[in-house]
Amino acid sequence: MKMTANTIFITGGGSGIGRGLAEAFHRLGNQVIISGRRKSALDETTKANPGMASIELDLENLASIQAAAKQLTAAYPTLNVLINNAGIMLPDTAAATQDDAQLVATVTTNLIGPLRLTSVLIDHLKAQPSGTIVYNTSVLAFVPMAATSVYSATKAALHSYVLSQRFKLRNSSVRVLELAPPWVRTDLMNSREAEAAMPLDAFLEESMKQFGAGSDEILVGNAAQLRSNPGPHEGAFVTEFNASLPF
Repeated sequence: MKMTANTIFITGGGSGIGRGLAEAFHRLGNQVIISGRRKSALDETTKANPGMASIELDLENLASIQAAAKQLTAAYPTLNVLINNAGIMLPDTAAATQDDAQLVATVTTNLIGPLRLTSVLIDHLKAQPSGTIVYNTSVLAFVPMAATSVYSATKAALHSYVLSQRFKLRNSSVRVLELAPPWVRTDLMNSREAEAAMPLDAFLEESMKQFGAGSDEILVGNAAQLRSNPGPHEGAFVTEFNASLPF
């Protein structure tokens, strides 16, 4: 991925991995625009990073996505990088009746939202001399966590879409990348103080190196090991993995 002279739009850029990526690319001199539903988080991030911009966006709402895309392409005609980072991760109950509102919100935010946003921006990105689409999936796309079954399923579906879109765009100016984080110290699942989770700064440092090295898949920490799990014997590893967890 080209690391400088980009105009980059990052969803969920007001906190966690999204904010970290936004600040890392901002420091390299790129024009960075972040989005999210919490204006306070967006304002805090842009205030701390002069020159960074923001727009409000609700990935559960198609009209909000369409309005944001129209605003983006009008204000930033050189927009050439889309980082689909926003997501929600909540515990659920695959062995019982799922909370329907939570199920729909998770699938819409994590899967349908990124697909819709990419769809409305794809022609603009293809018209740029060099474009990049990044999807933030998860190692749980390859080794699902039973306690967050819907989240894991959305990430597996997003991984599948990445493979299809990468193939369809293989002869275009647009590259399709997948960032599959391991467990990182963020607010997701109250992981900010988790000893076993990877420090956010360390994750970001290695991720930026891999982006710069031209990797199609950004696999940091134990992500490469877990990425290799799918196959005819994956069930045994998934069982062992989930049995080792405290929830």
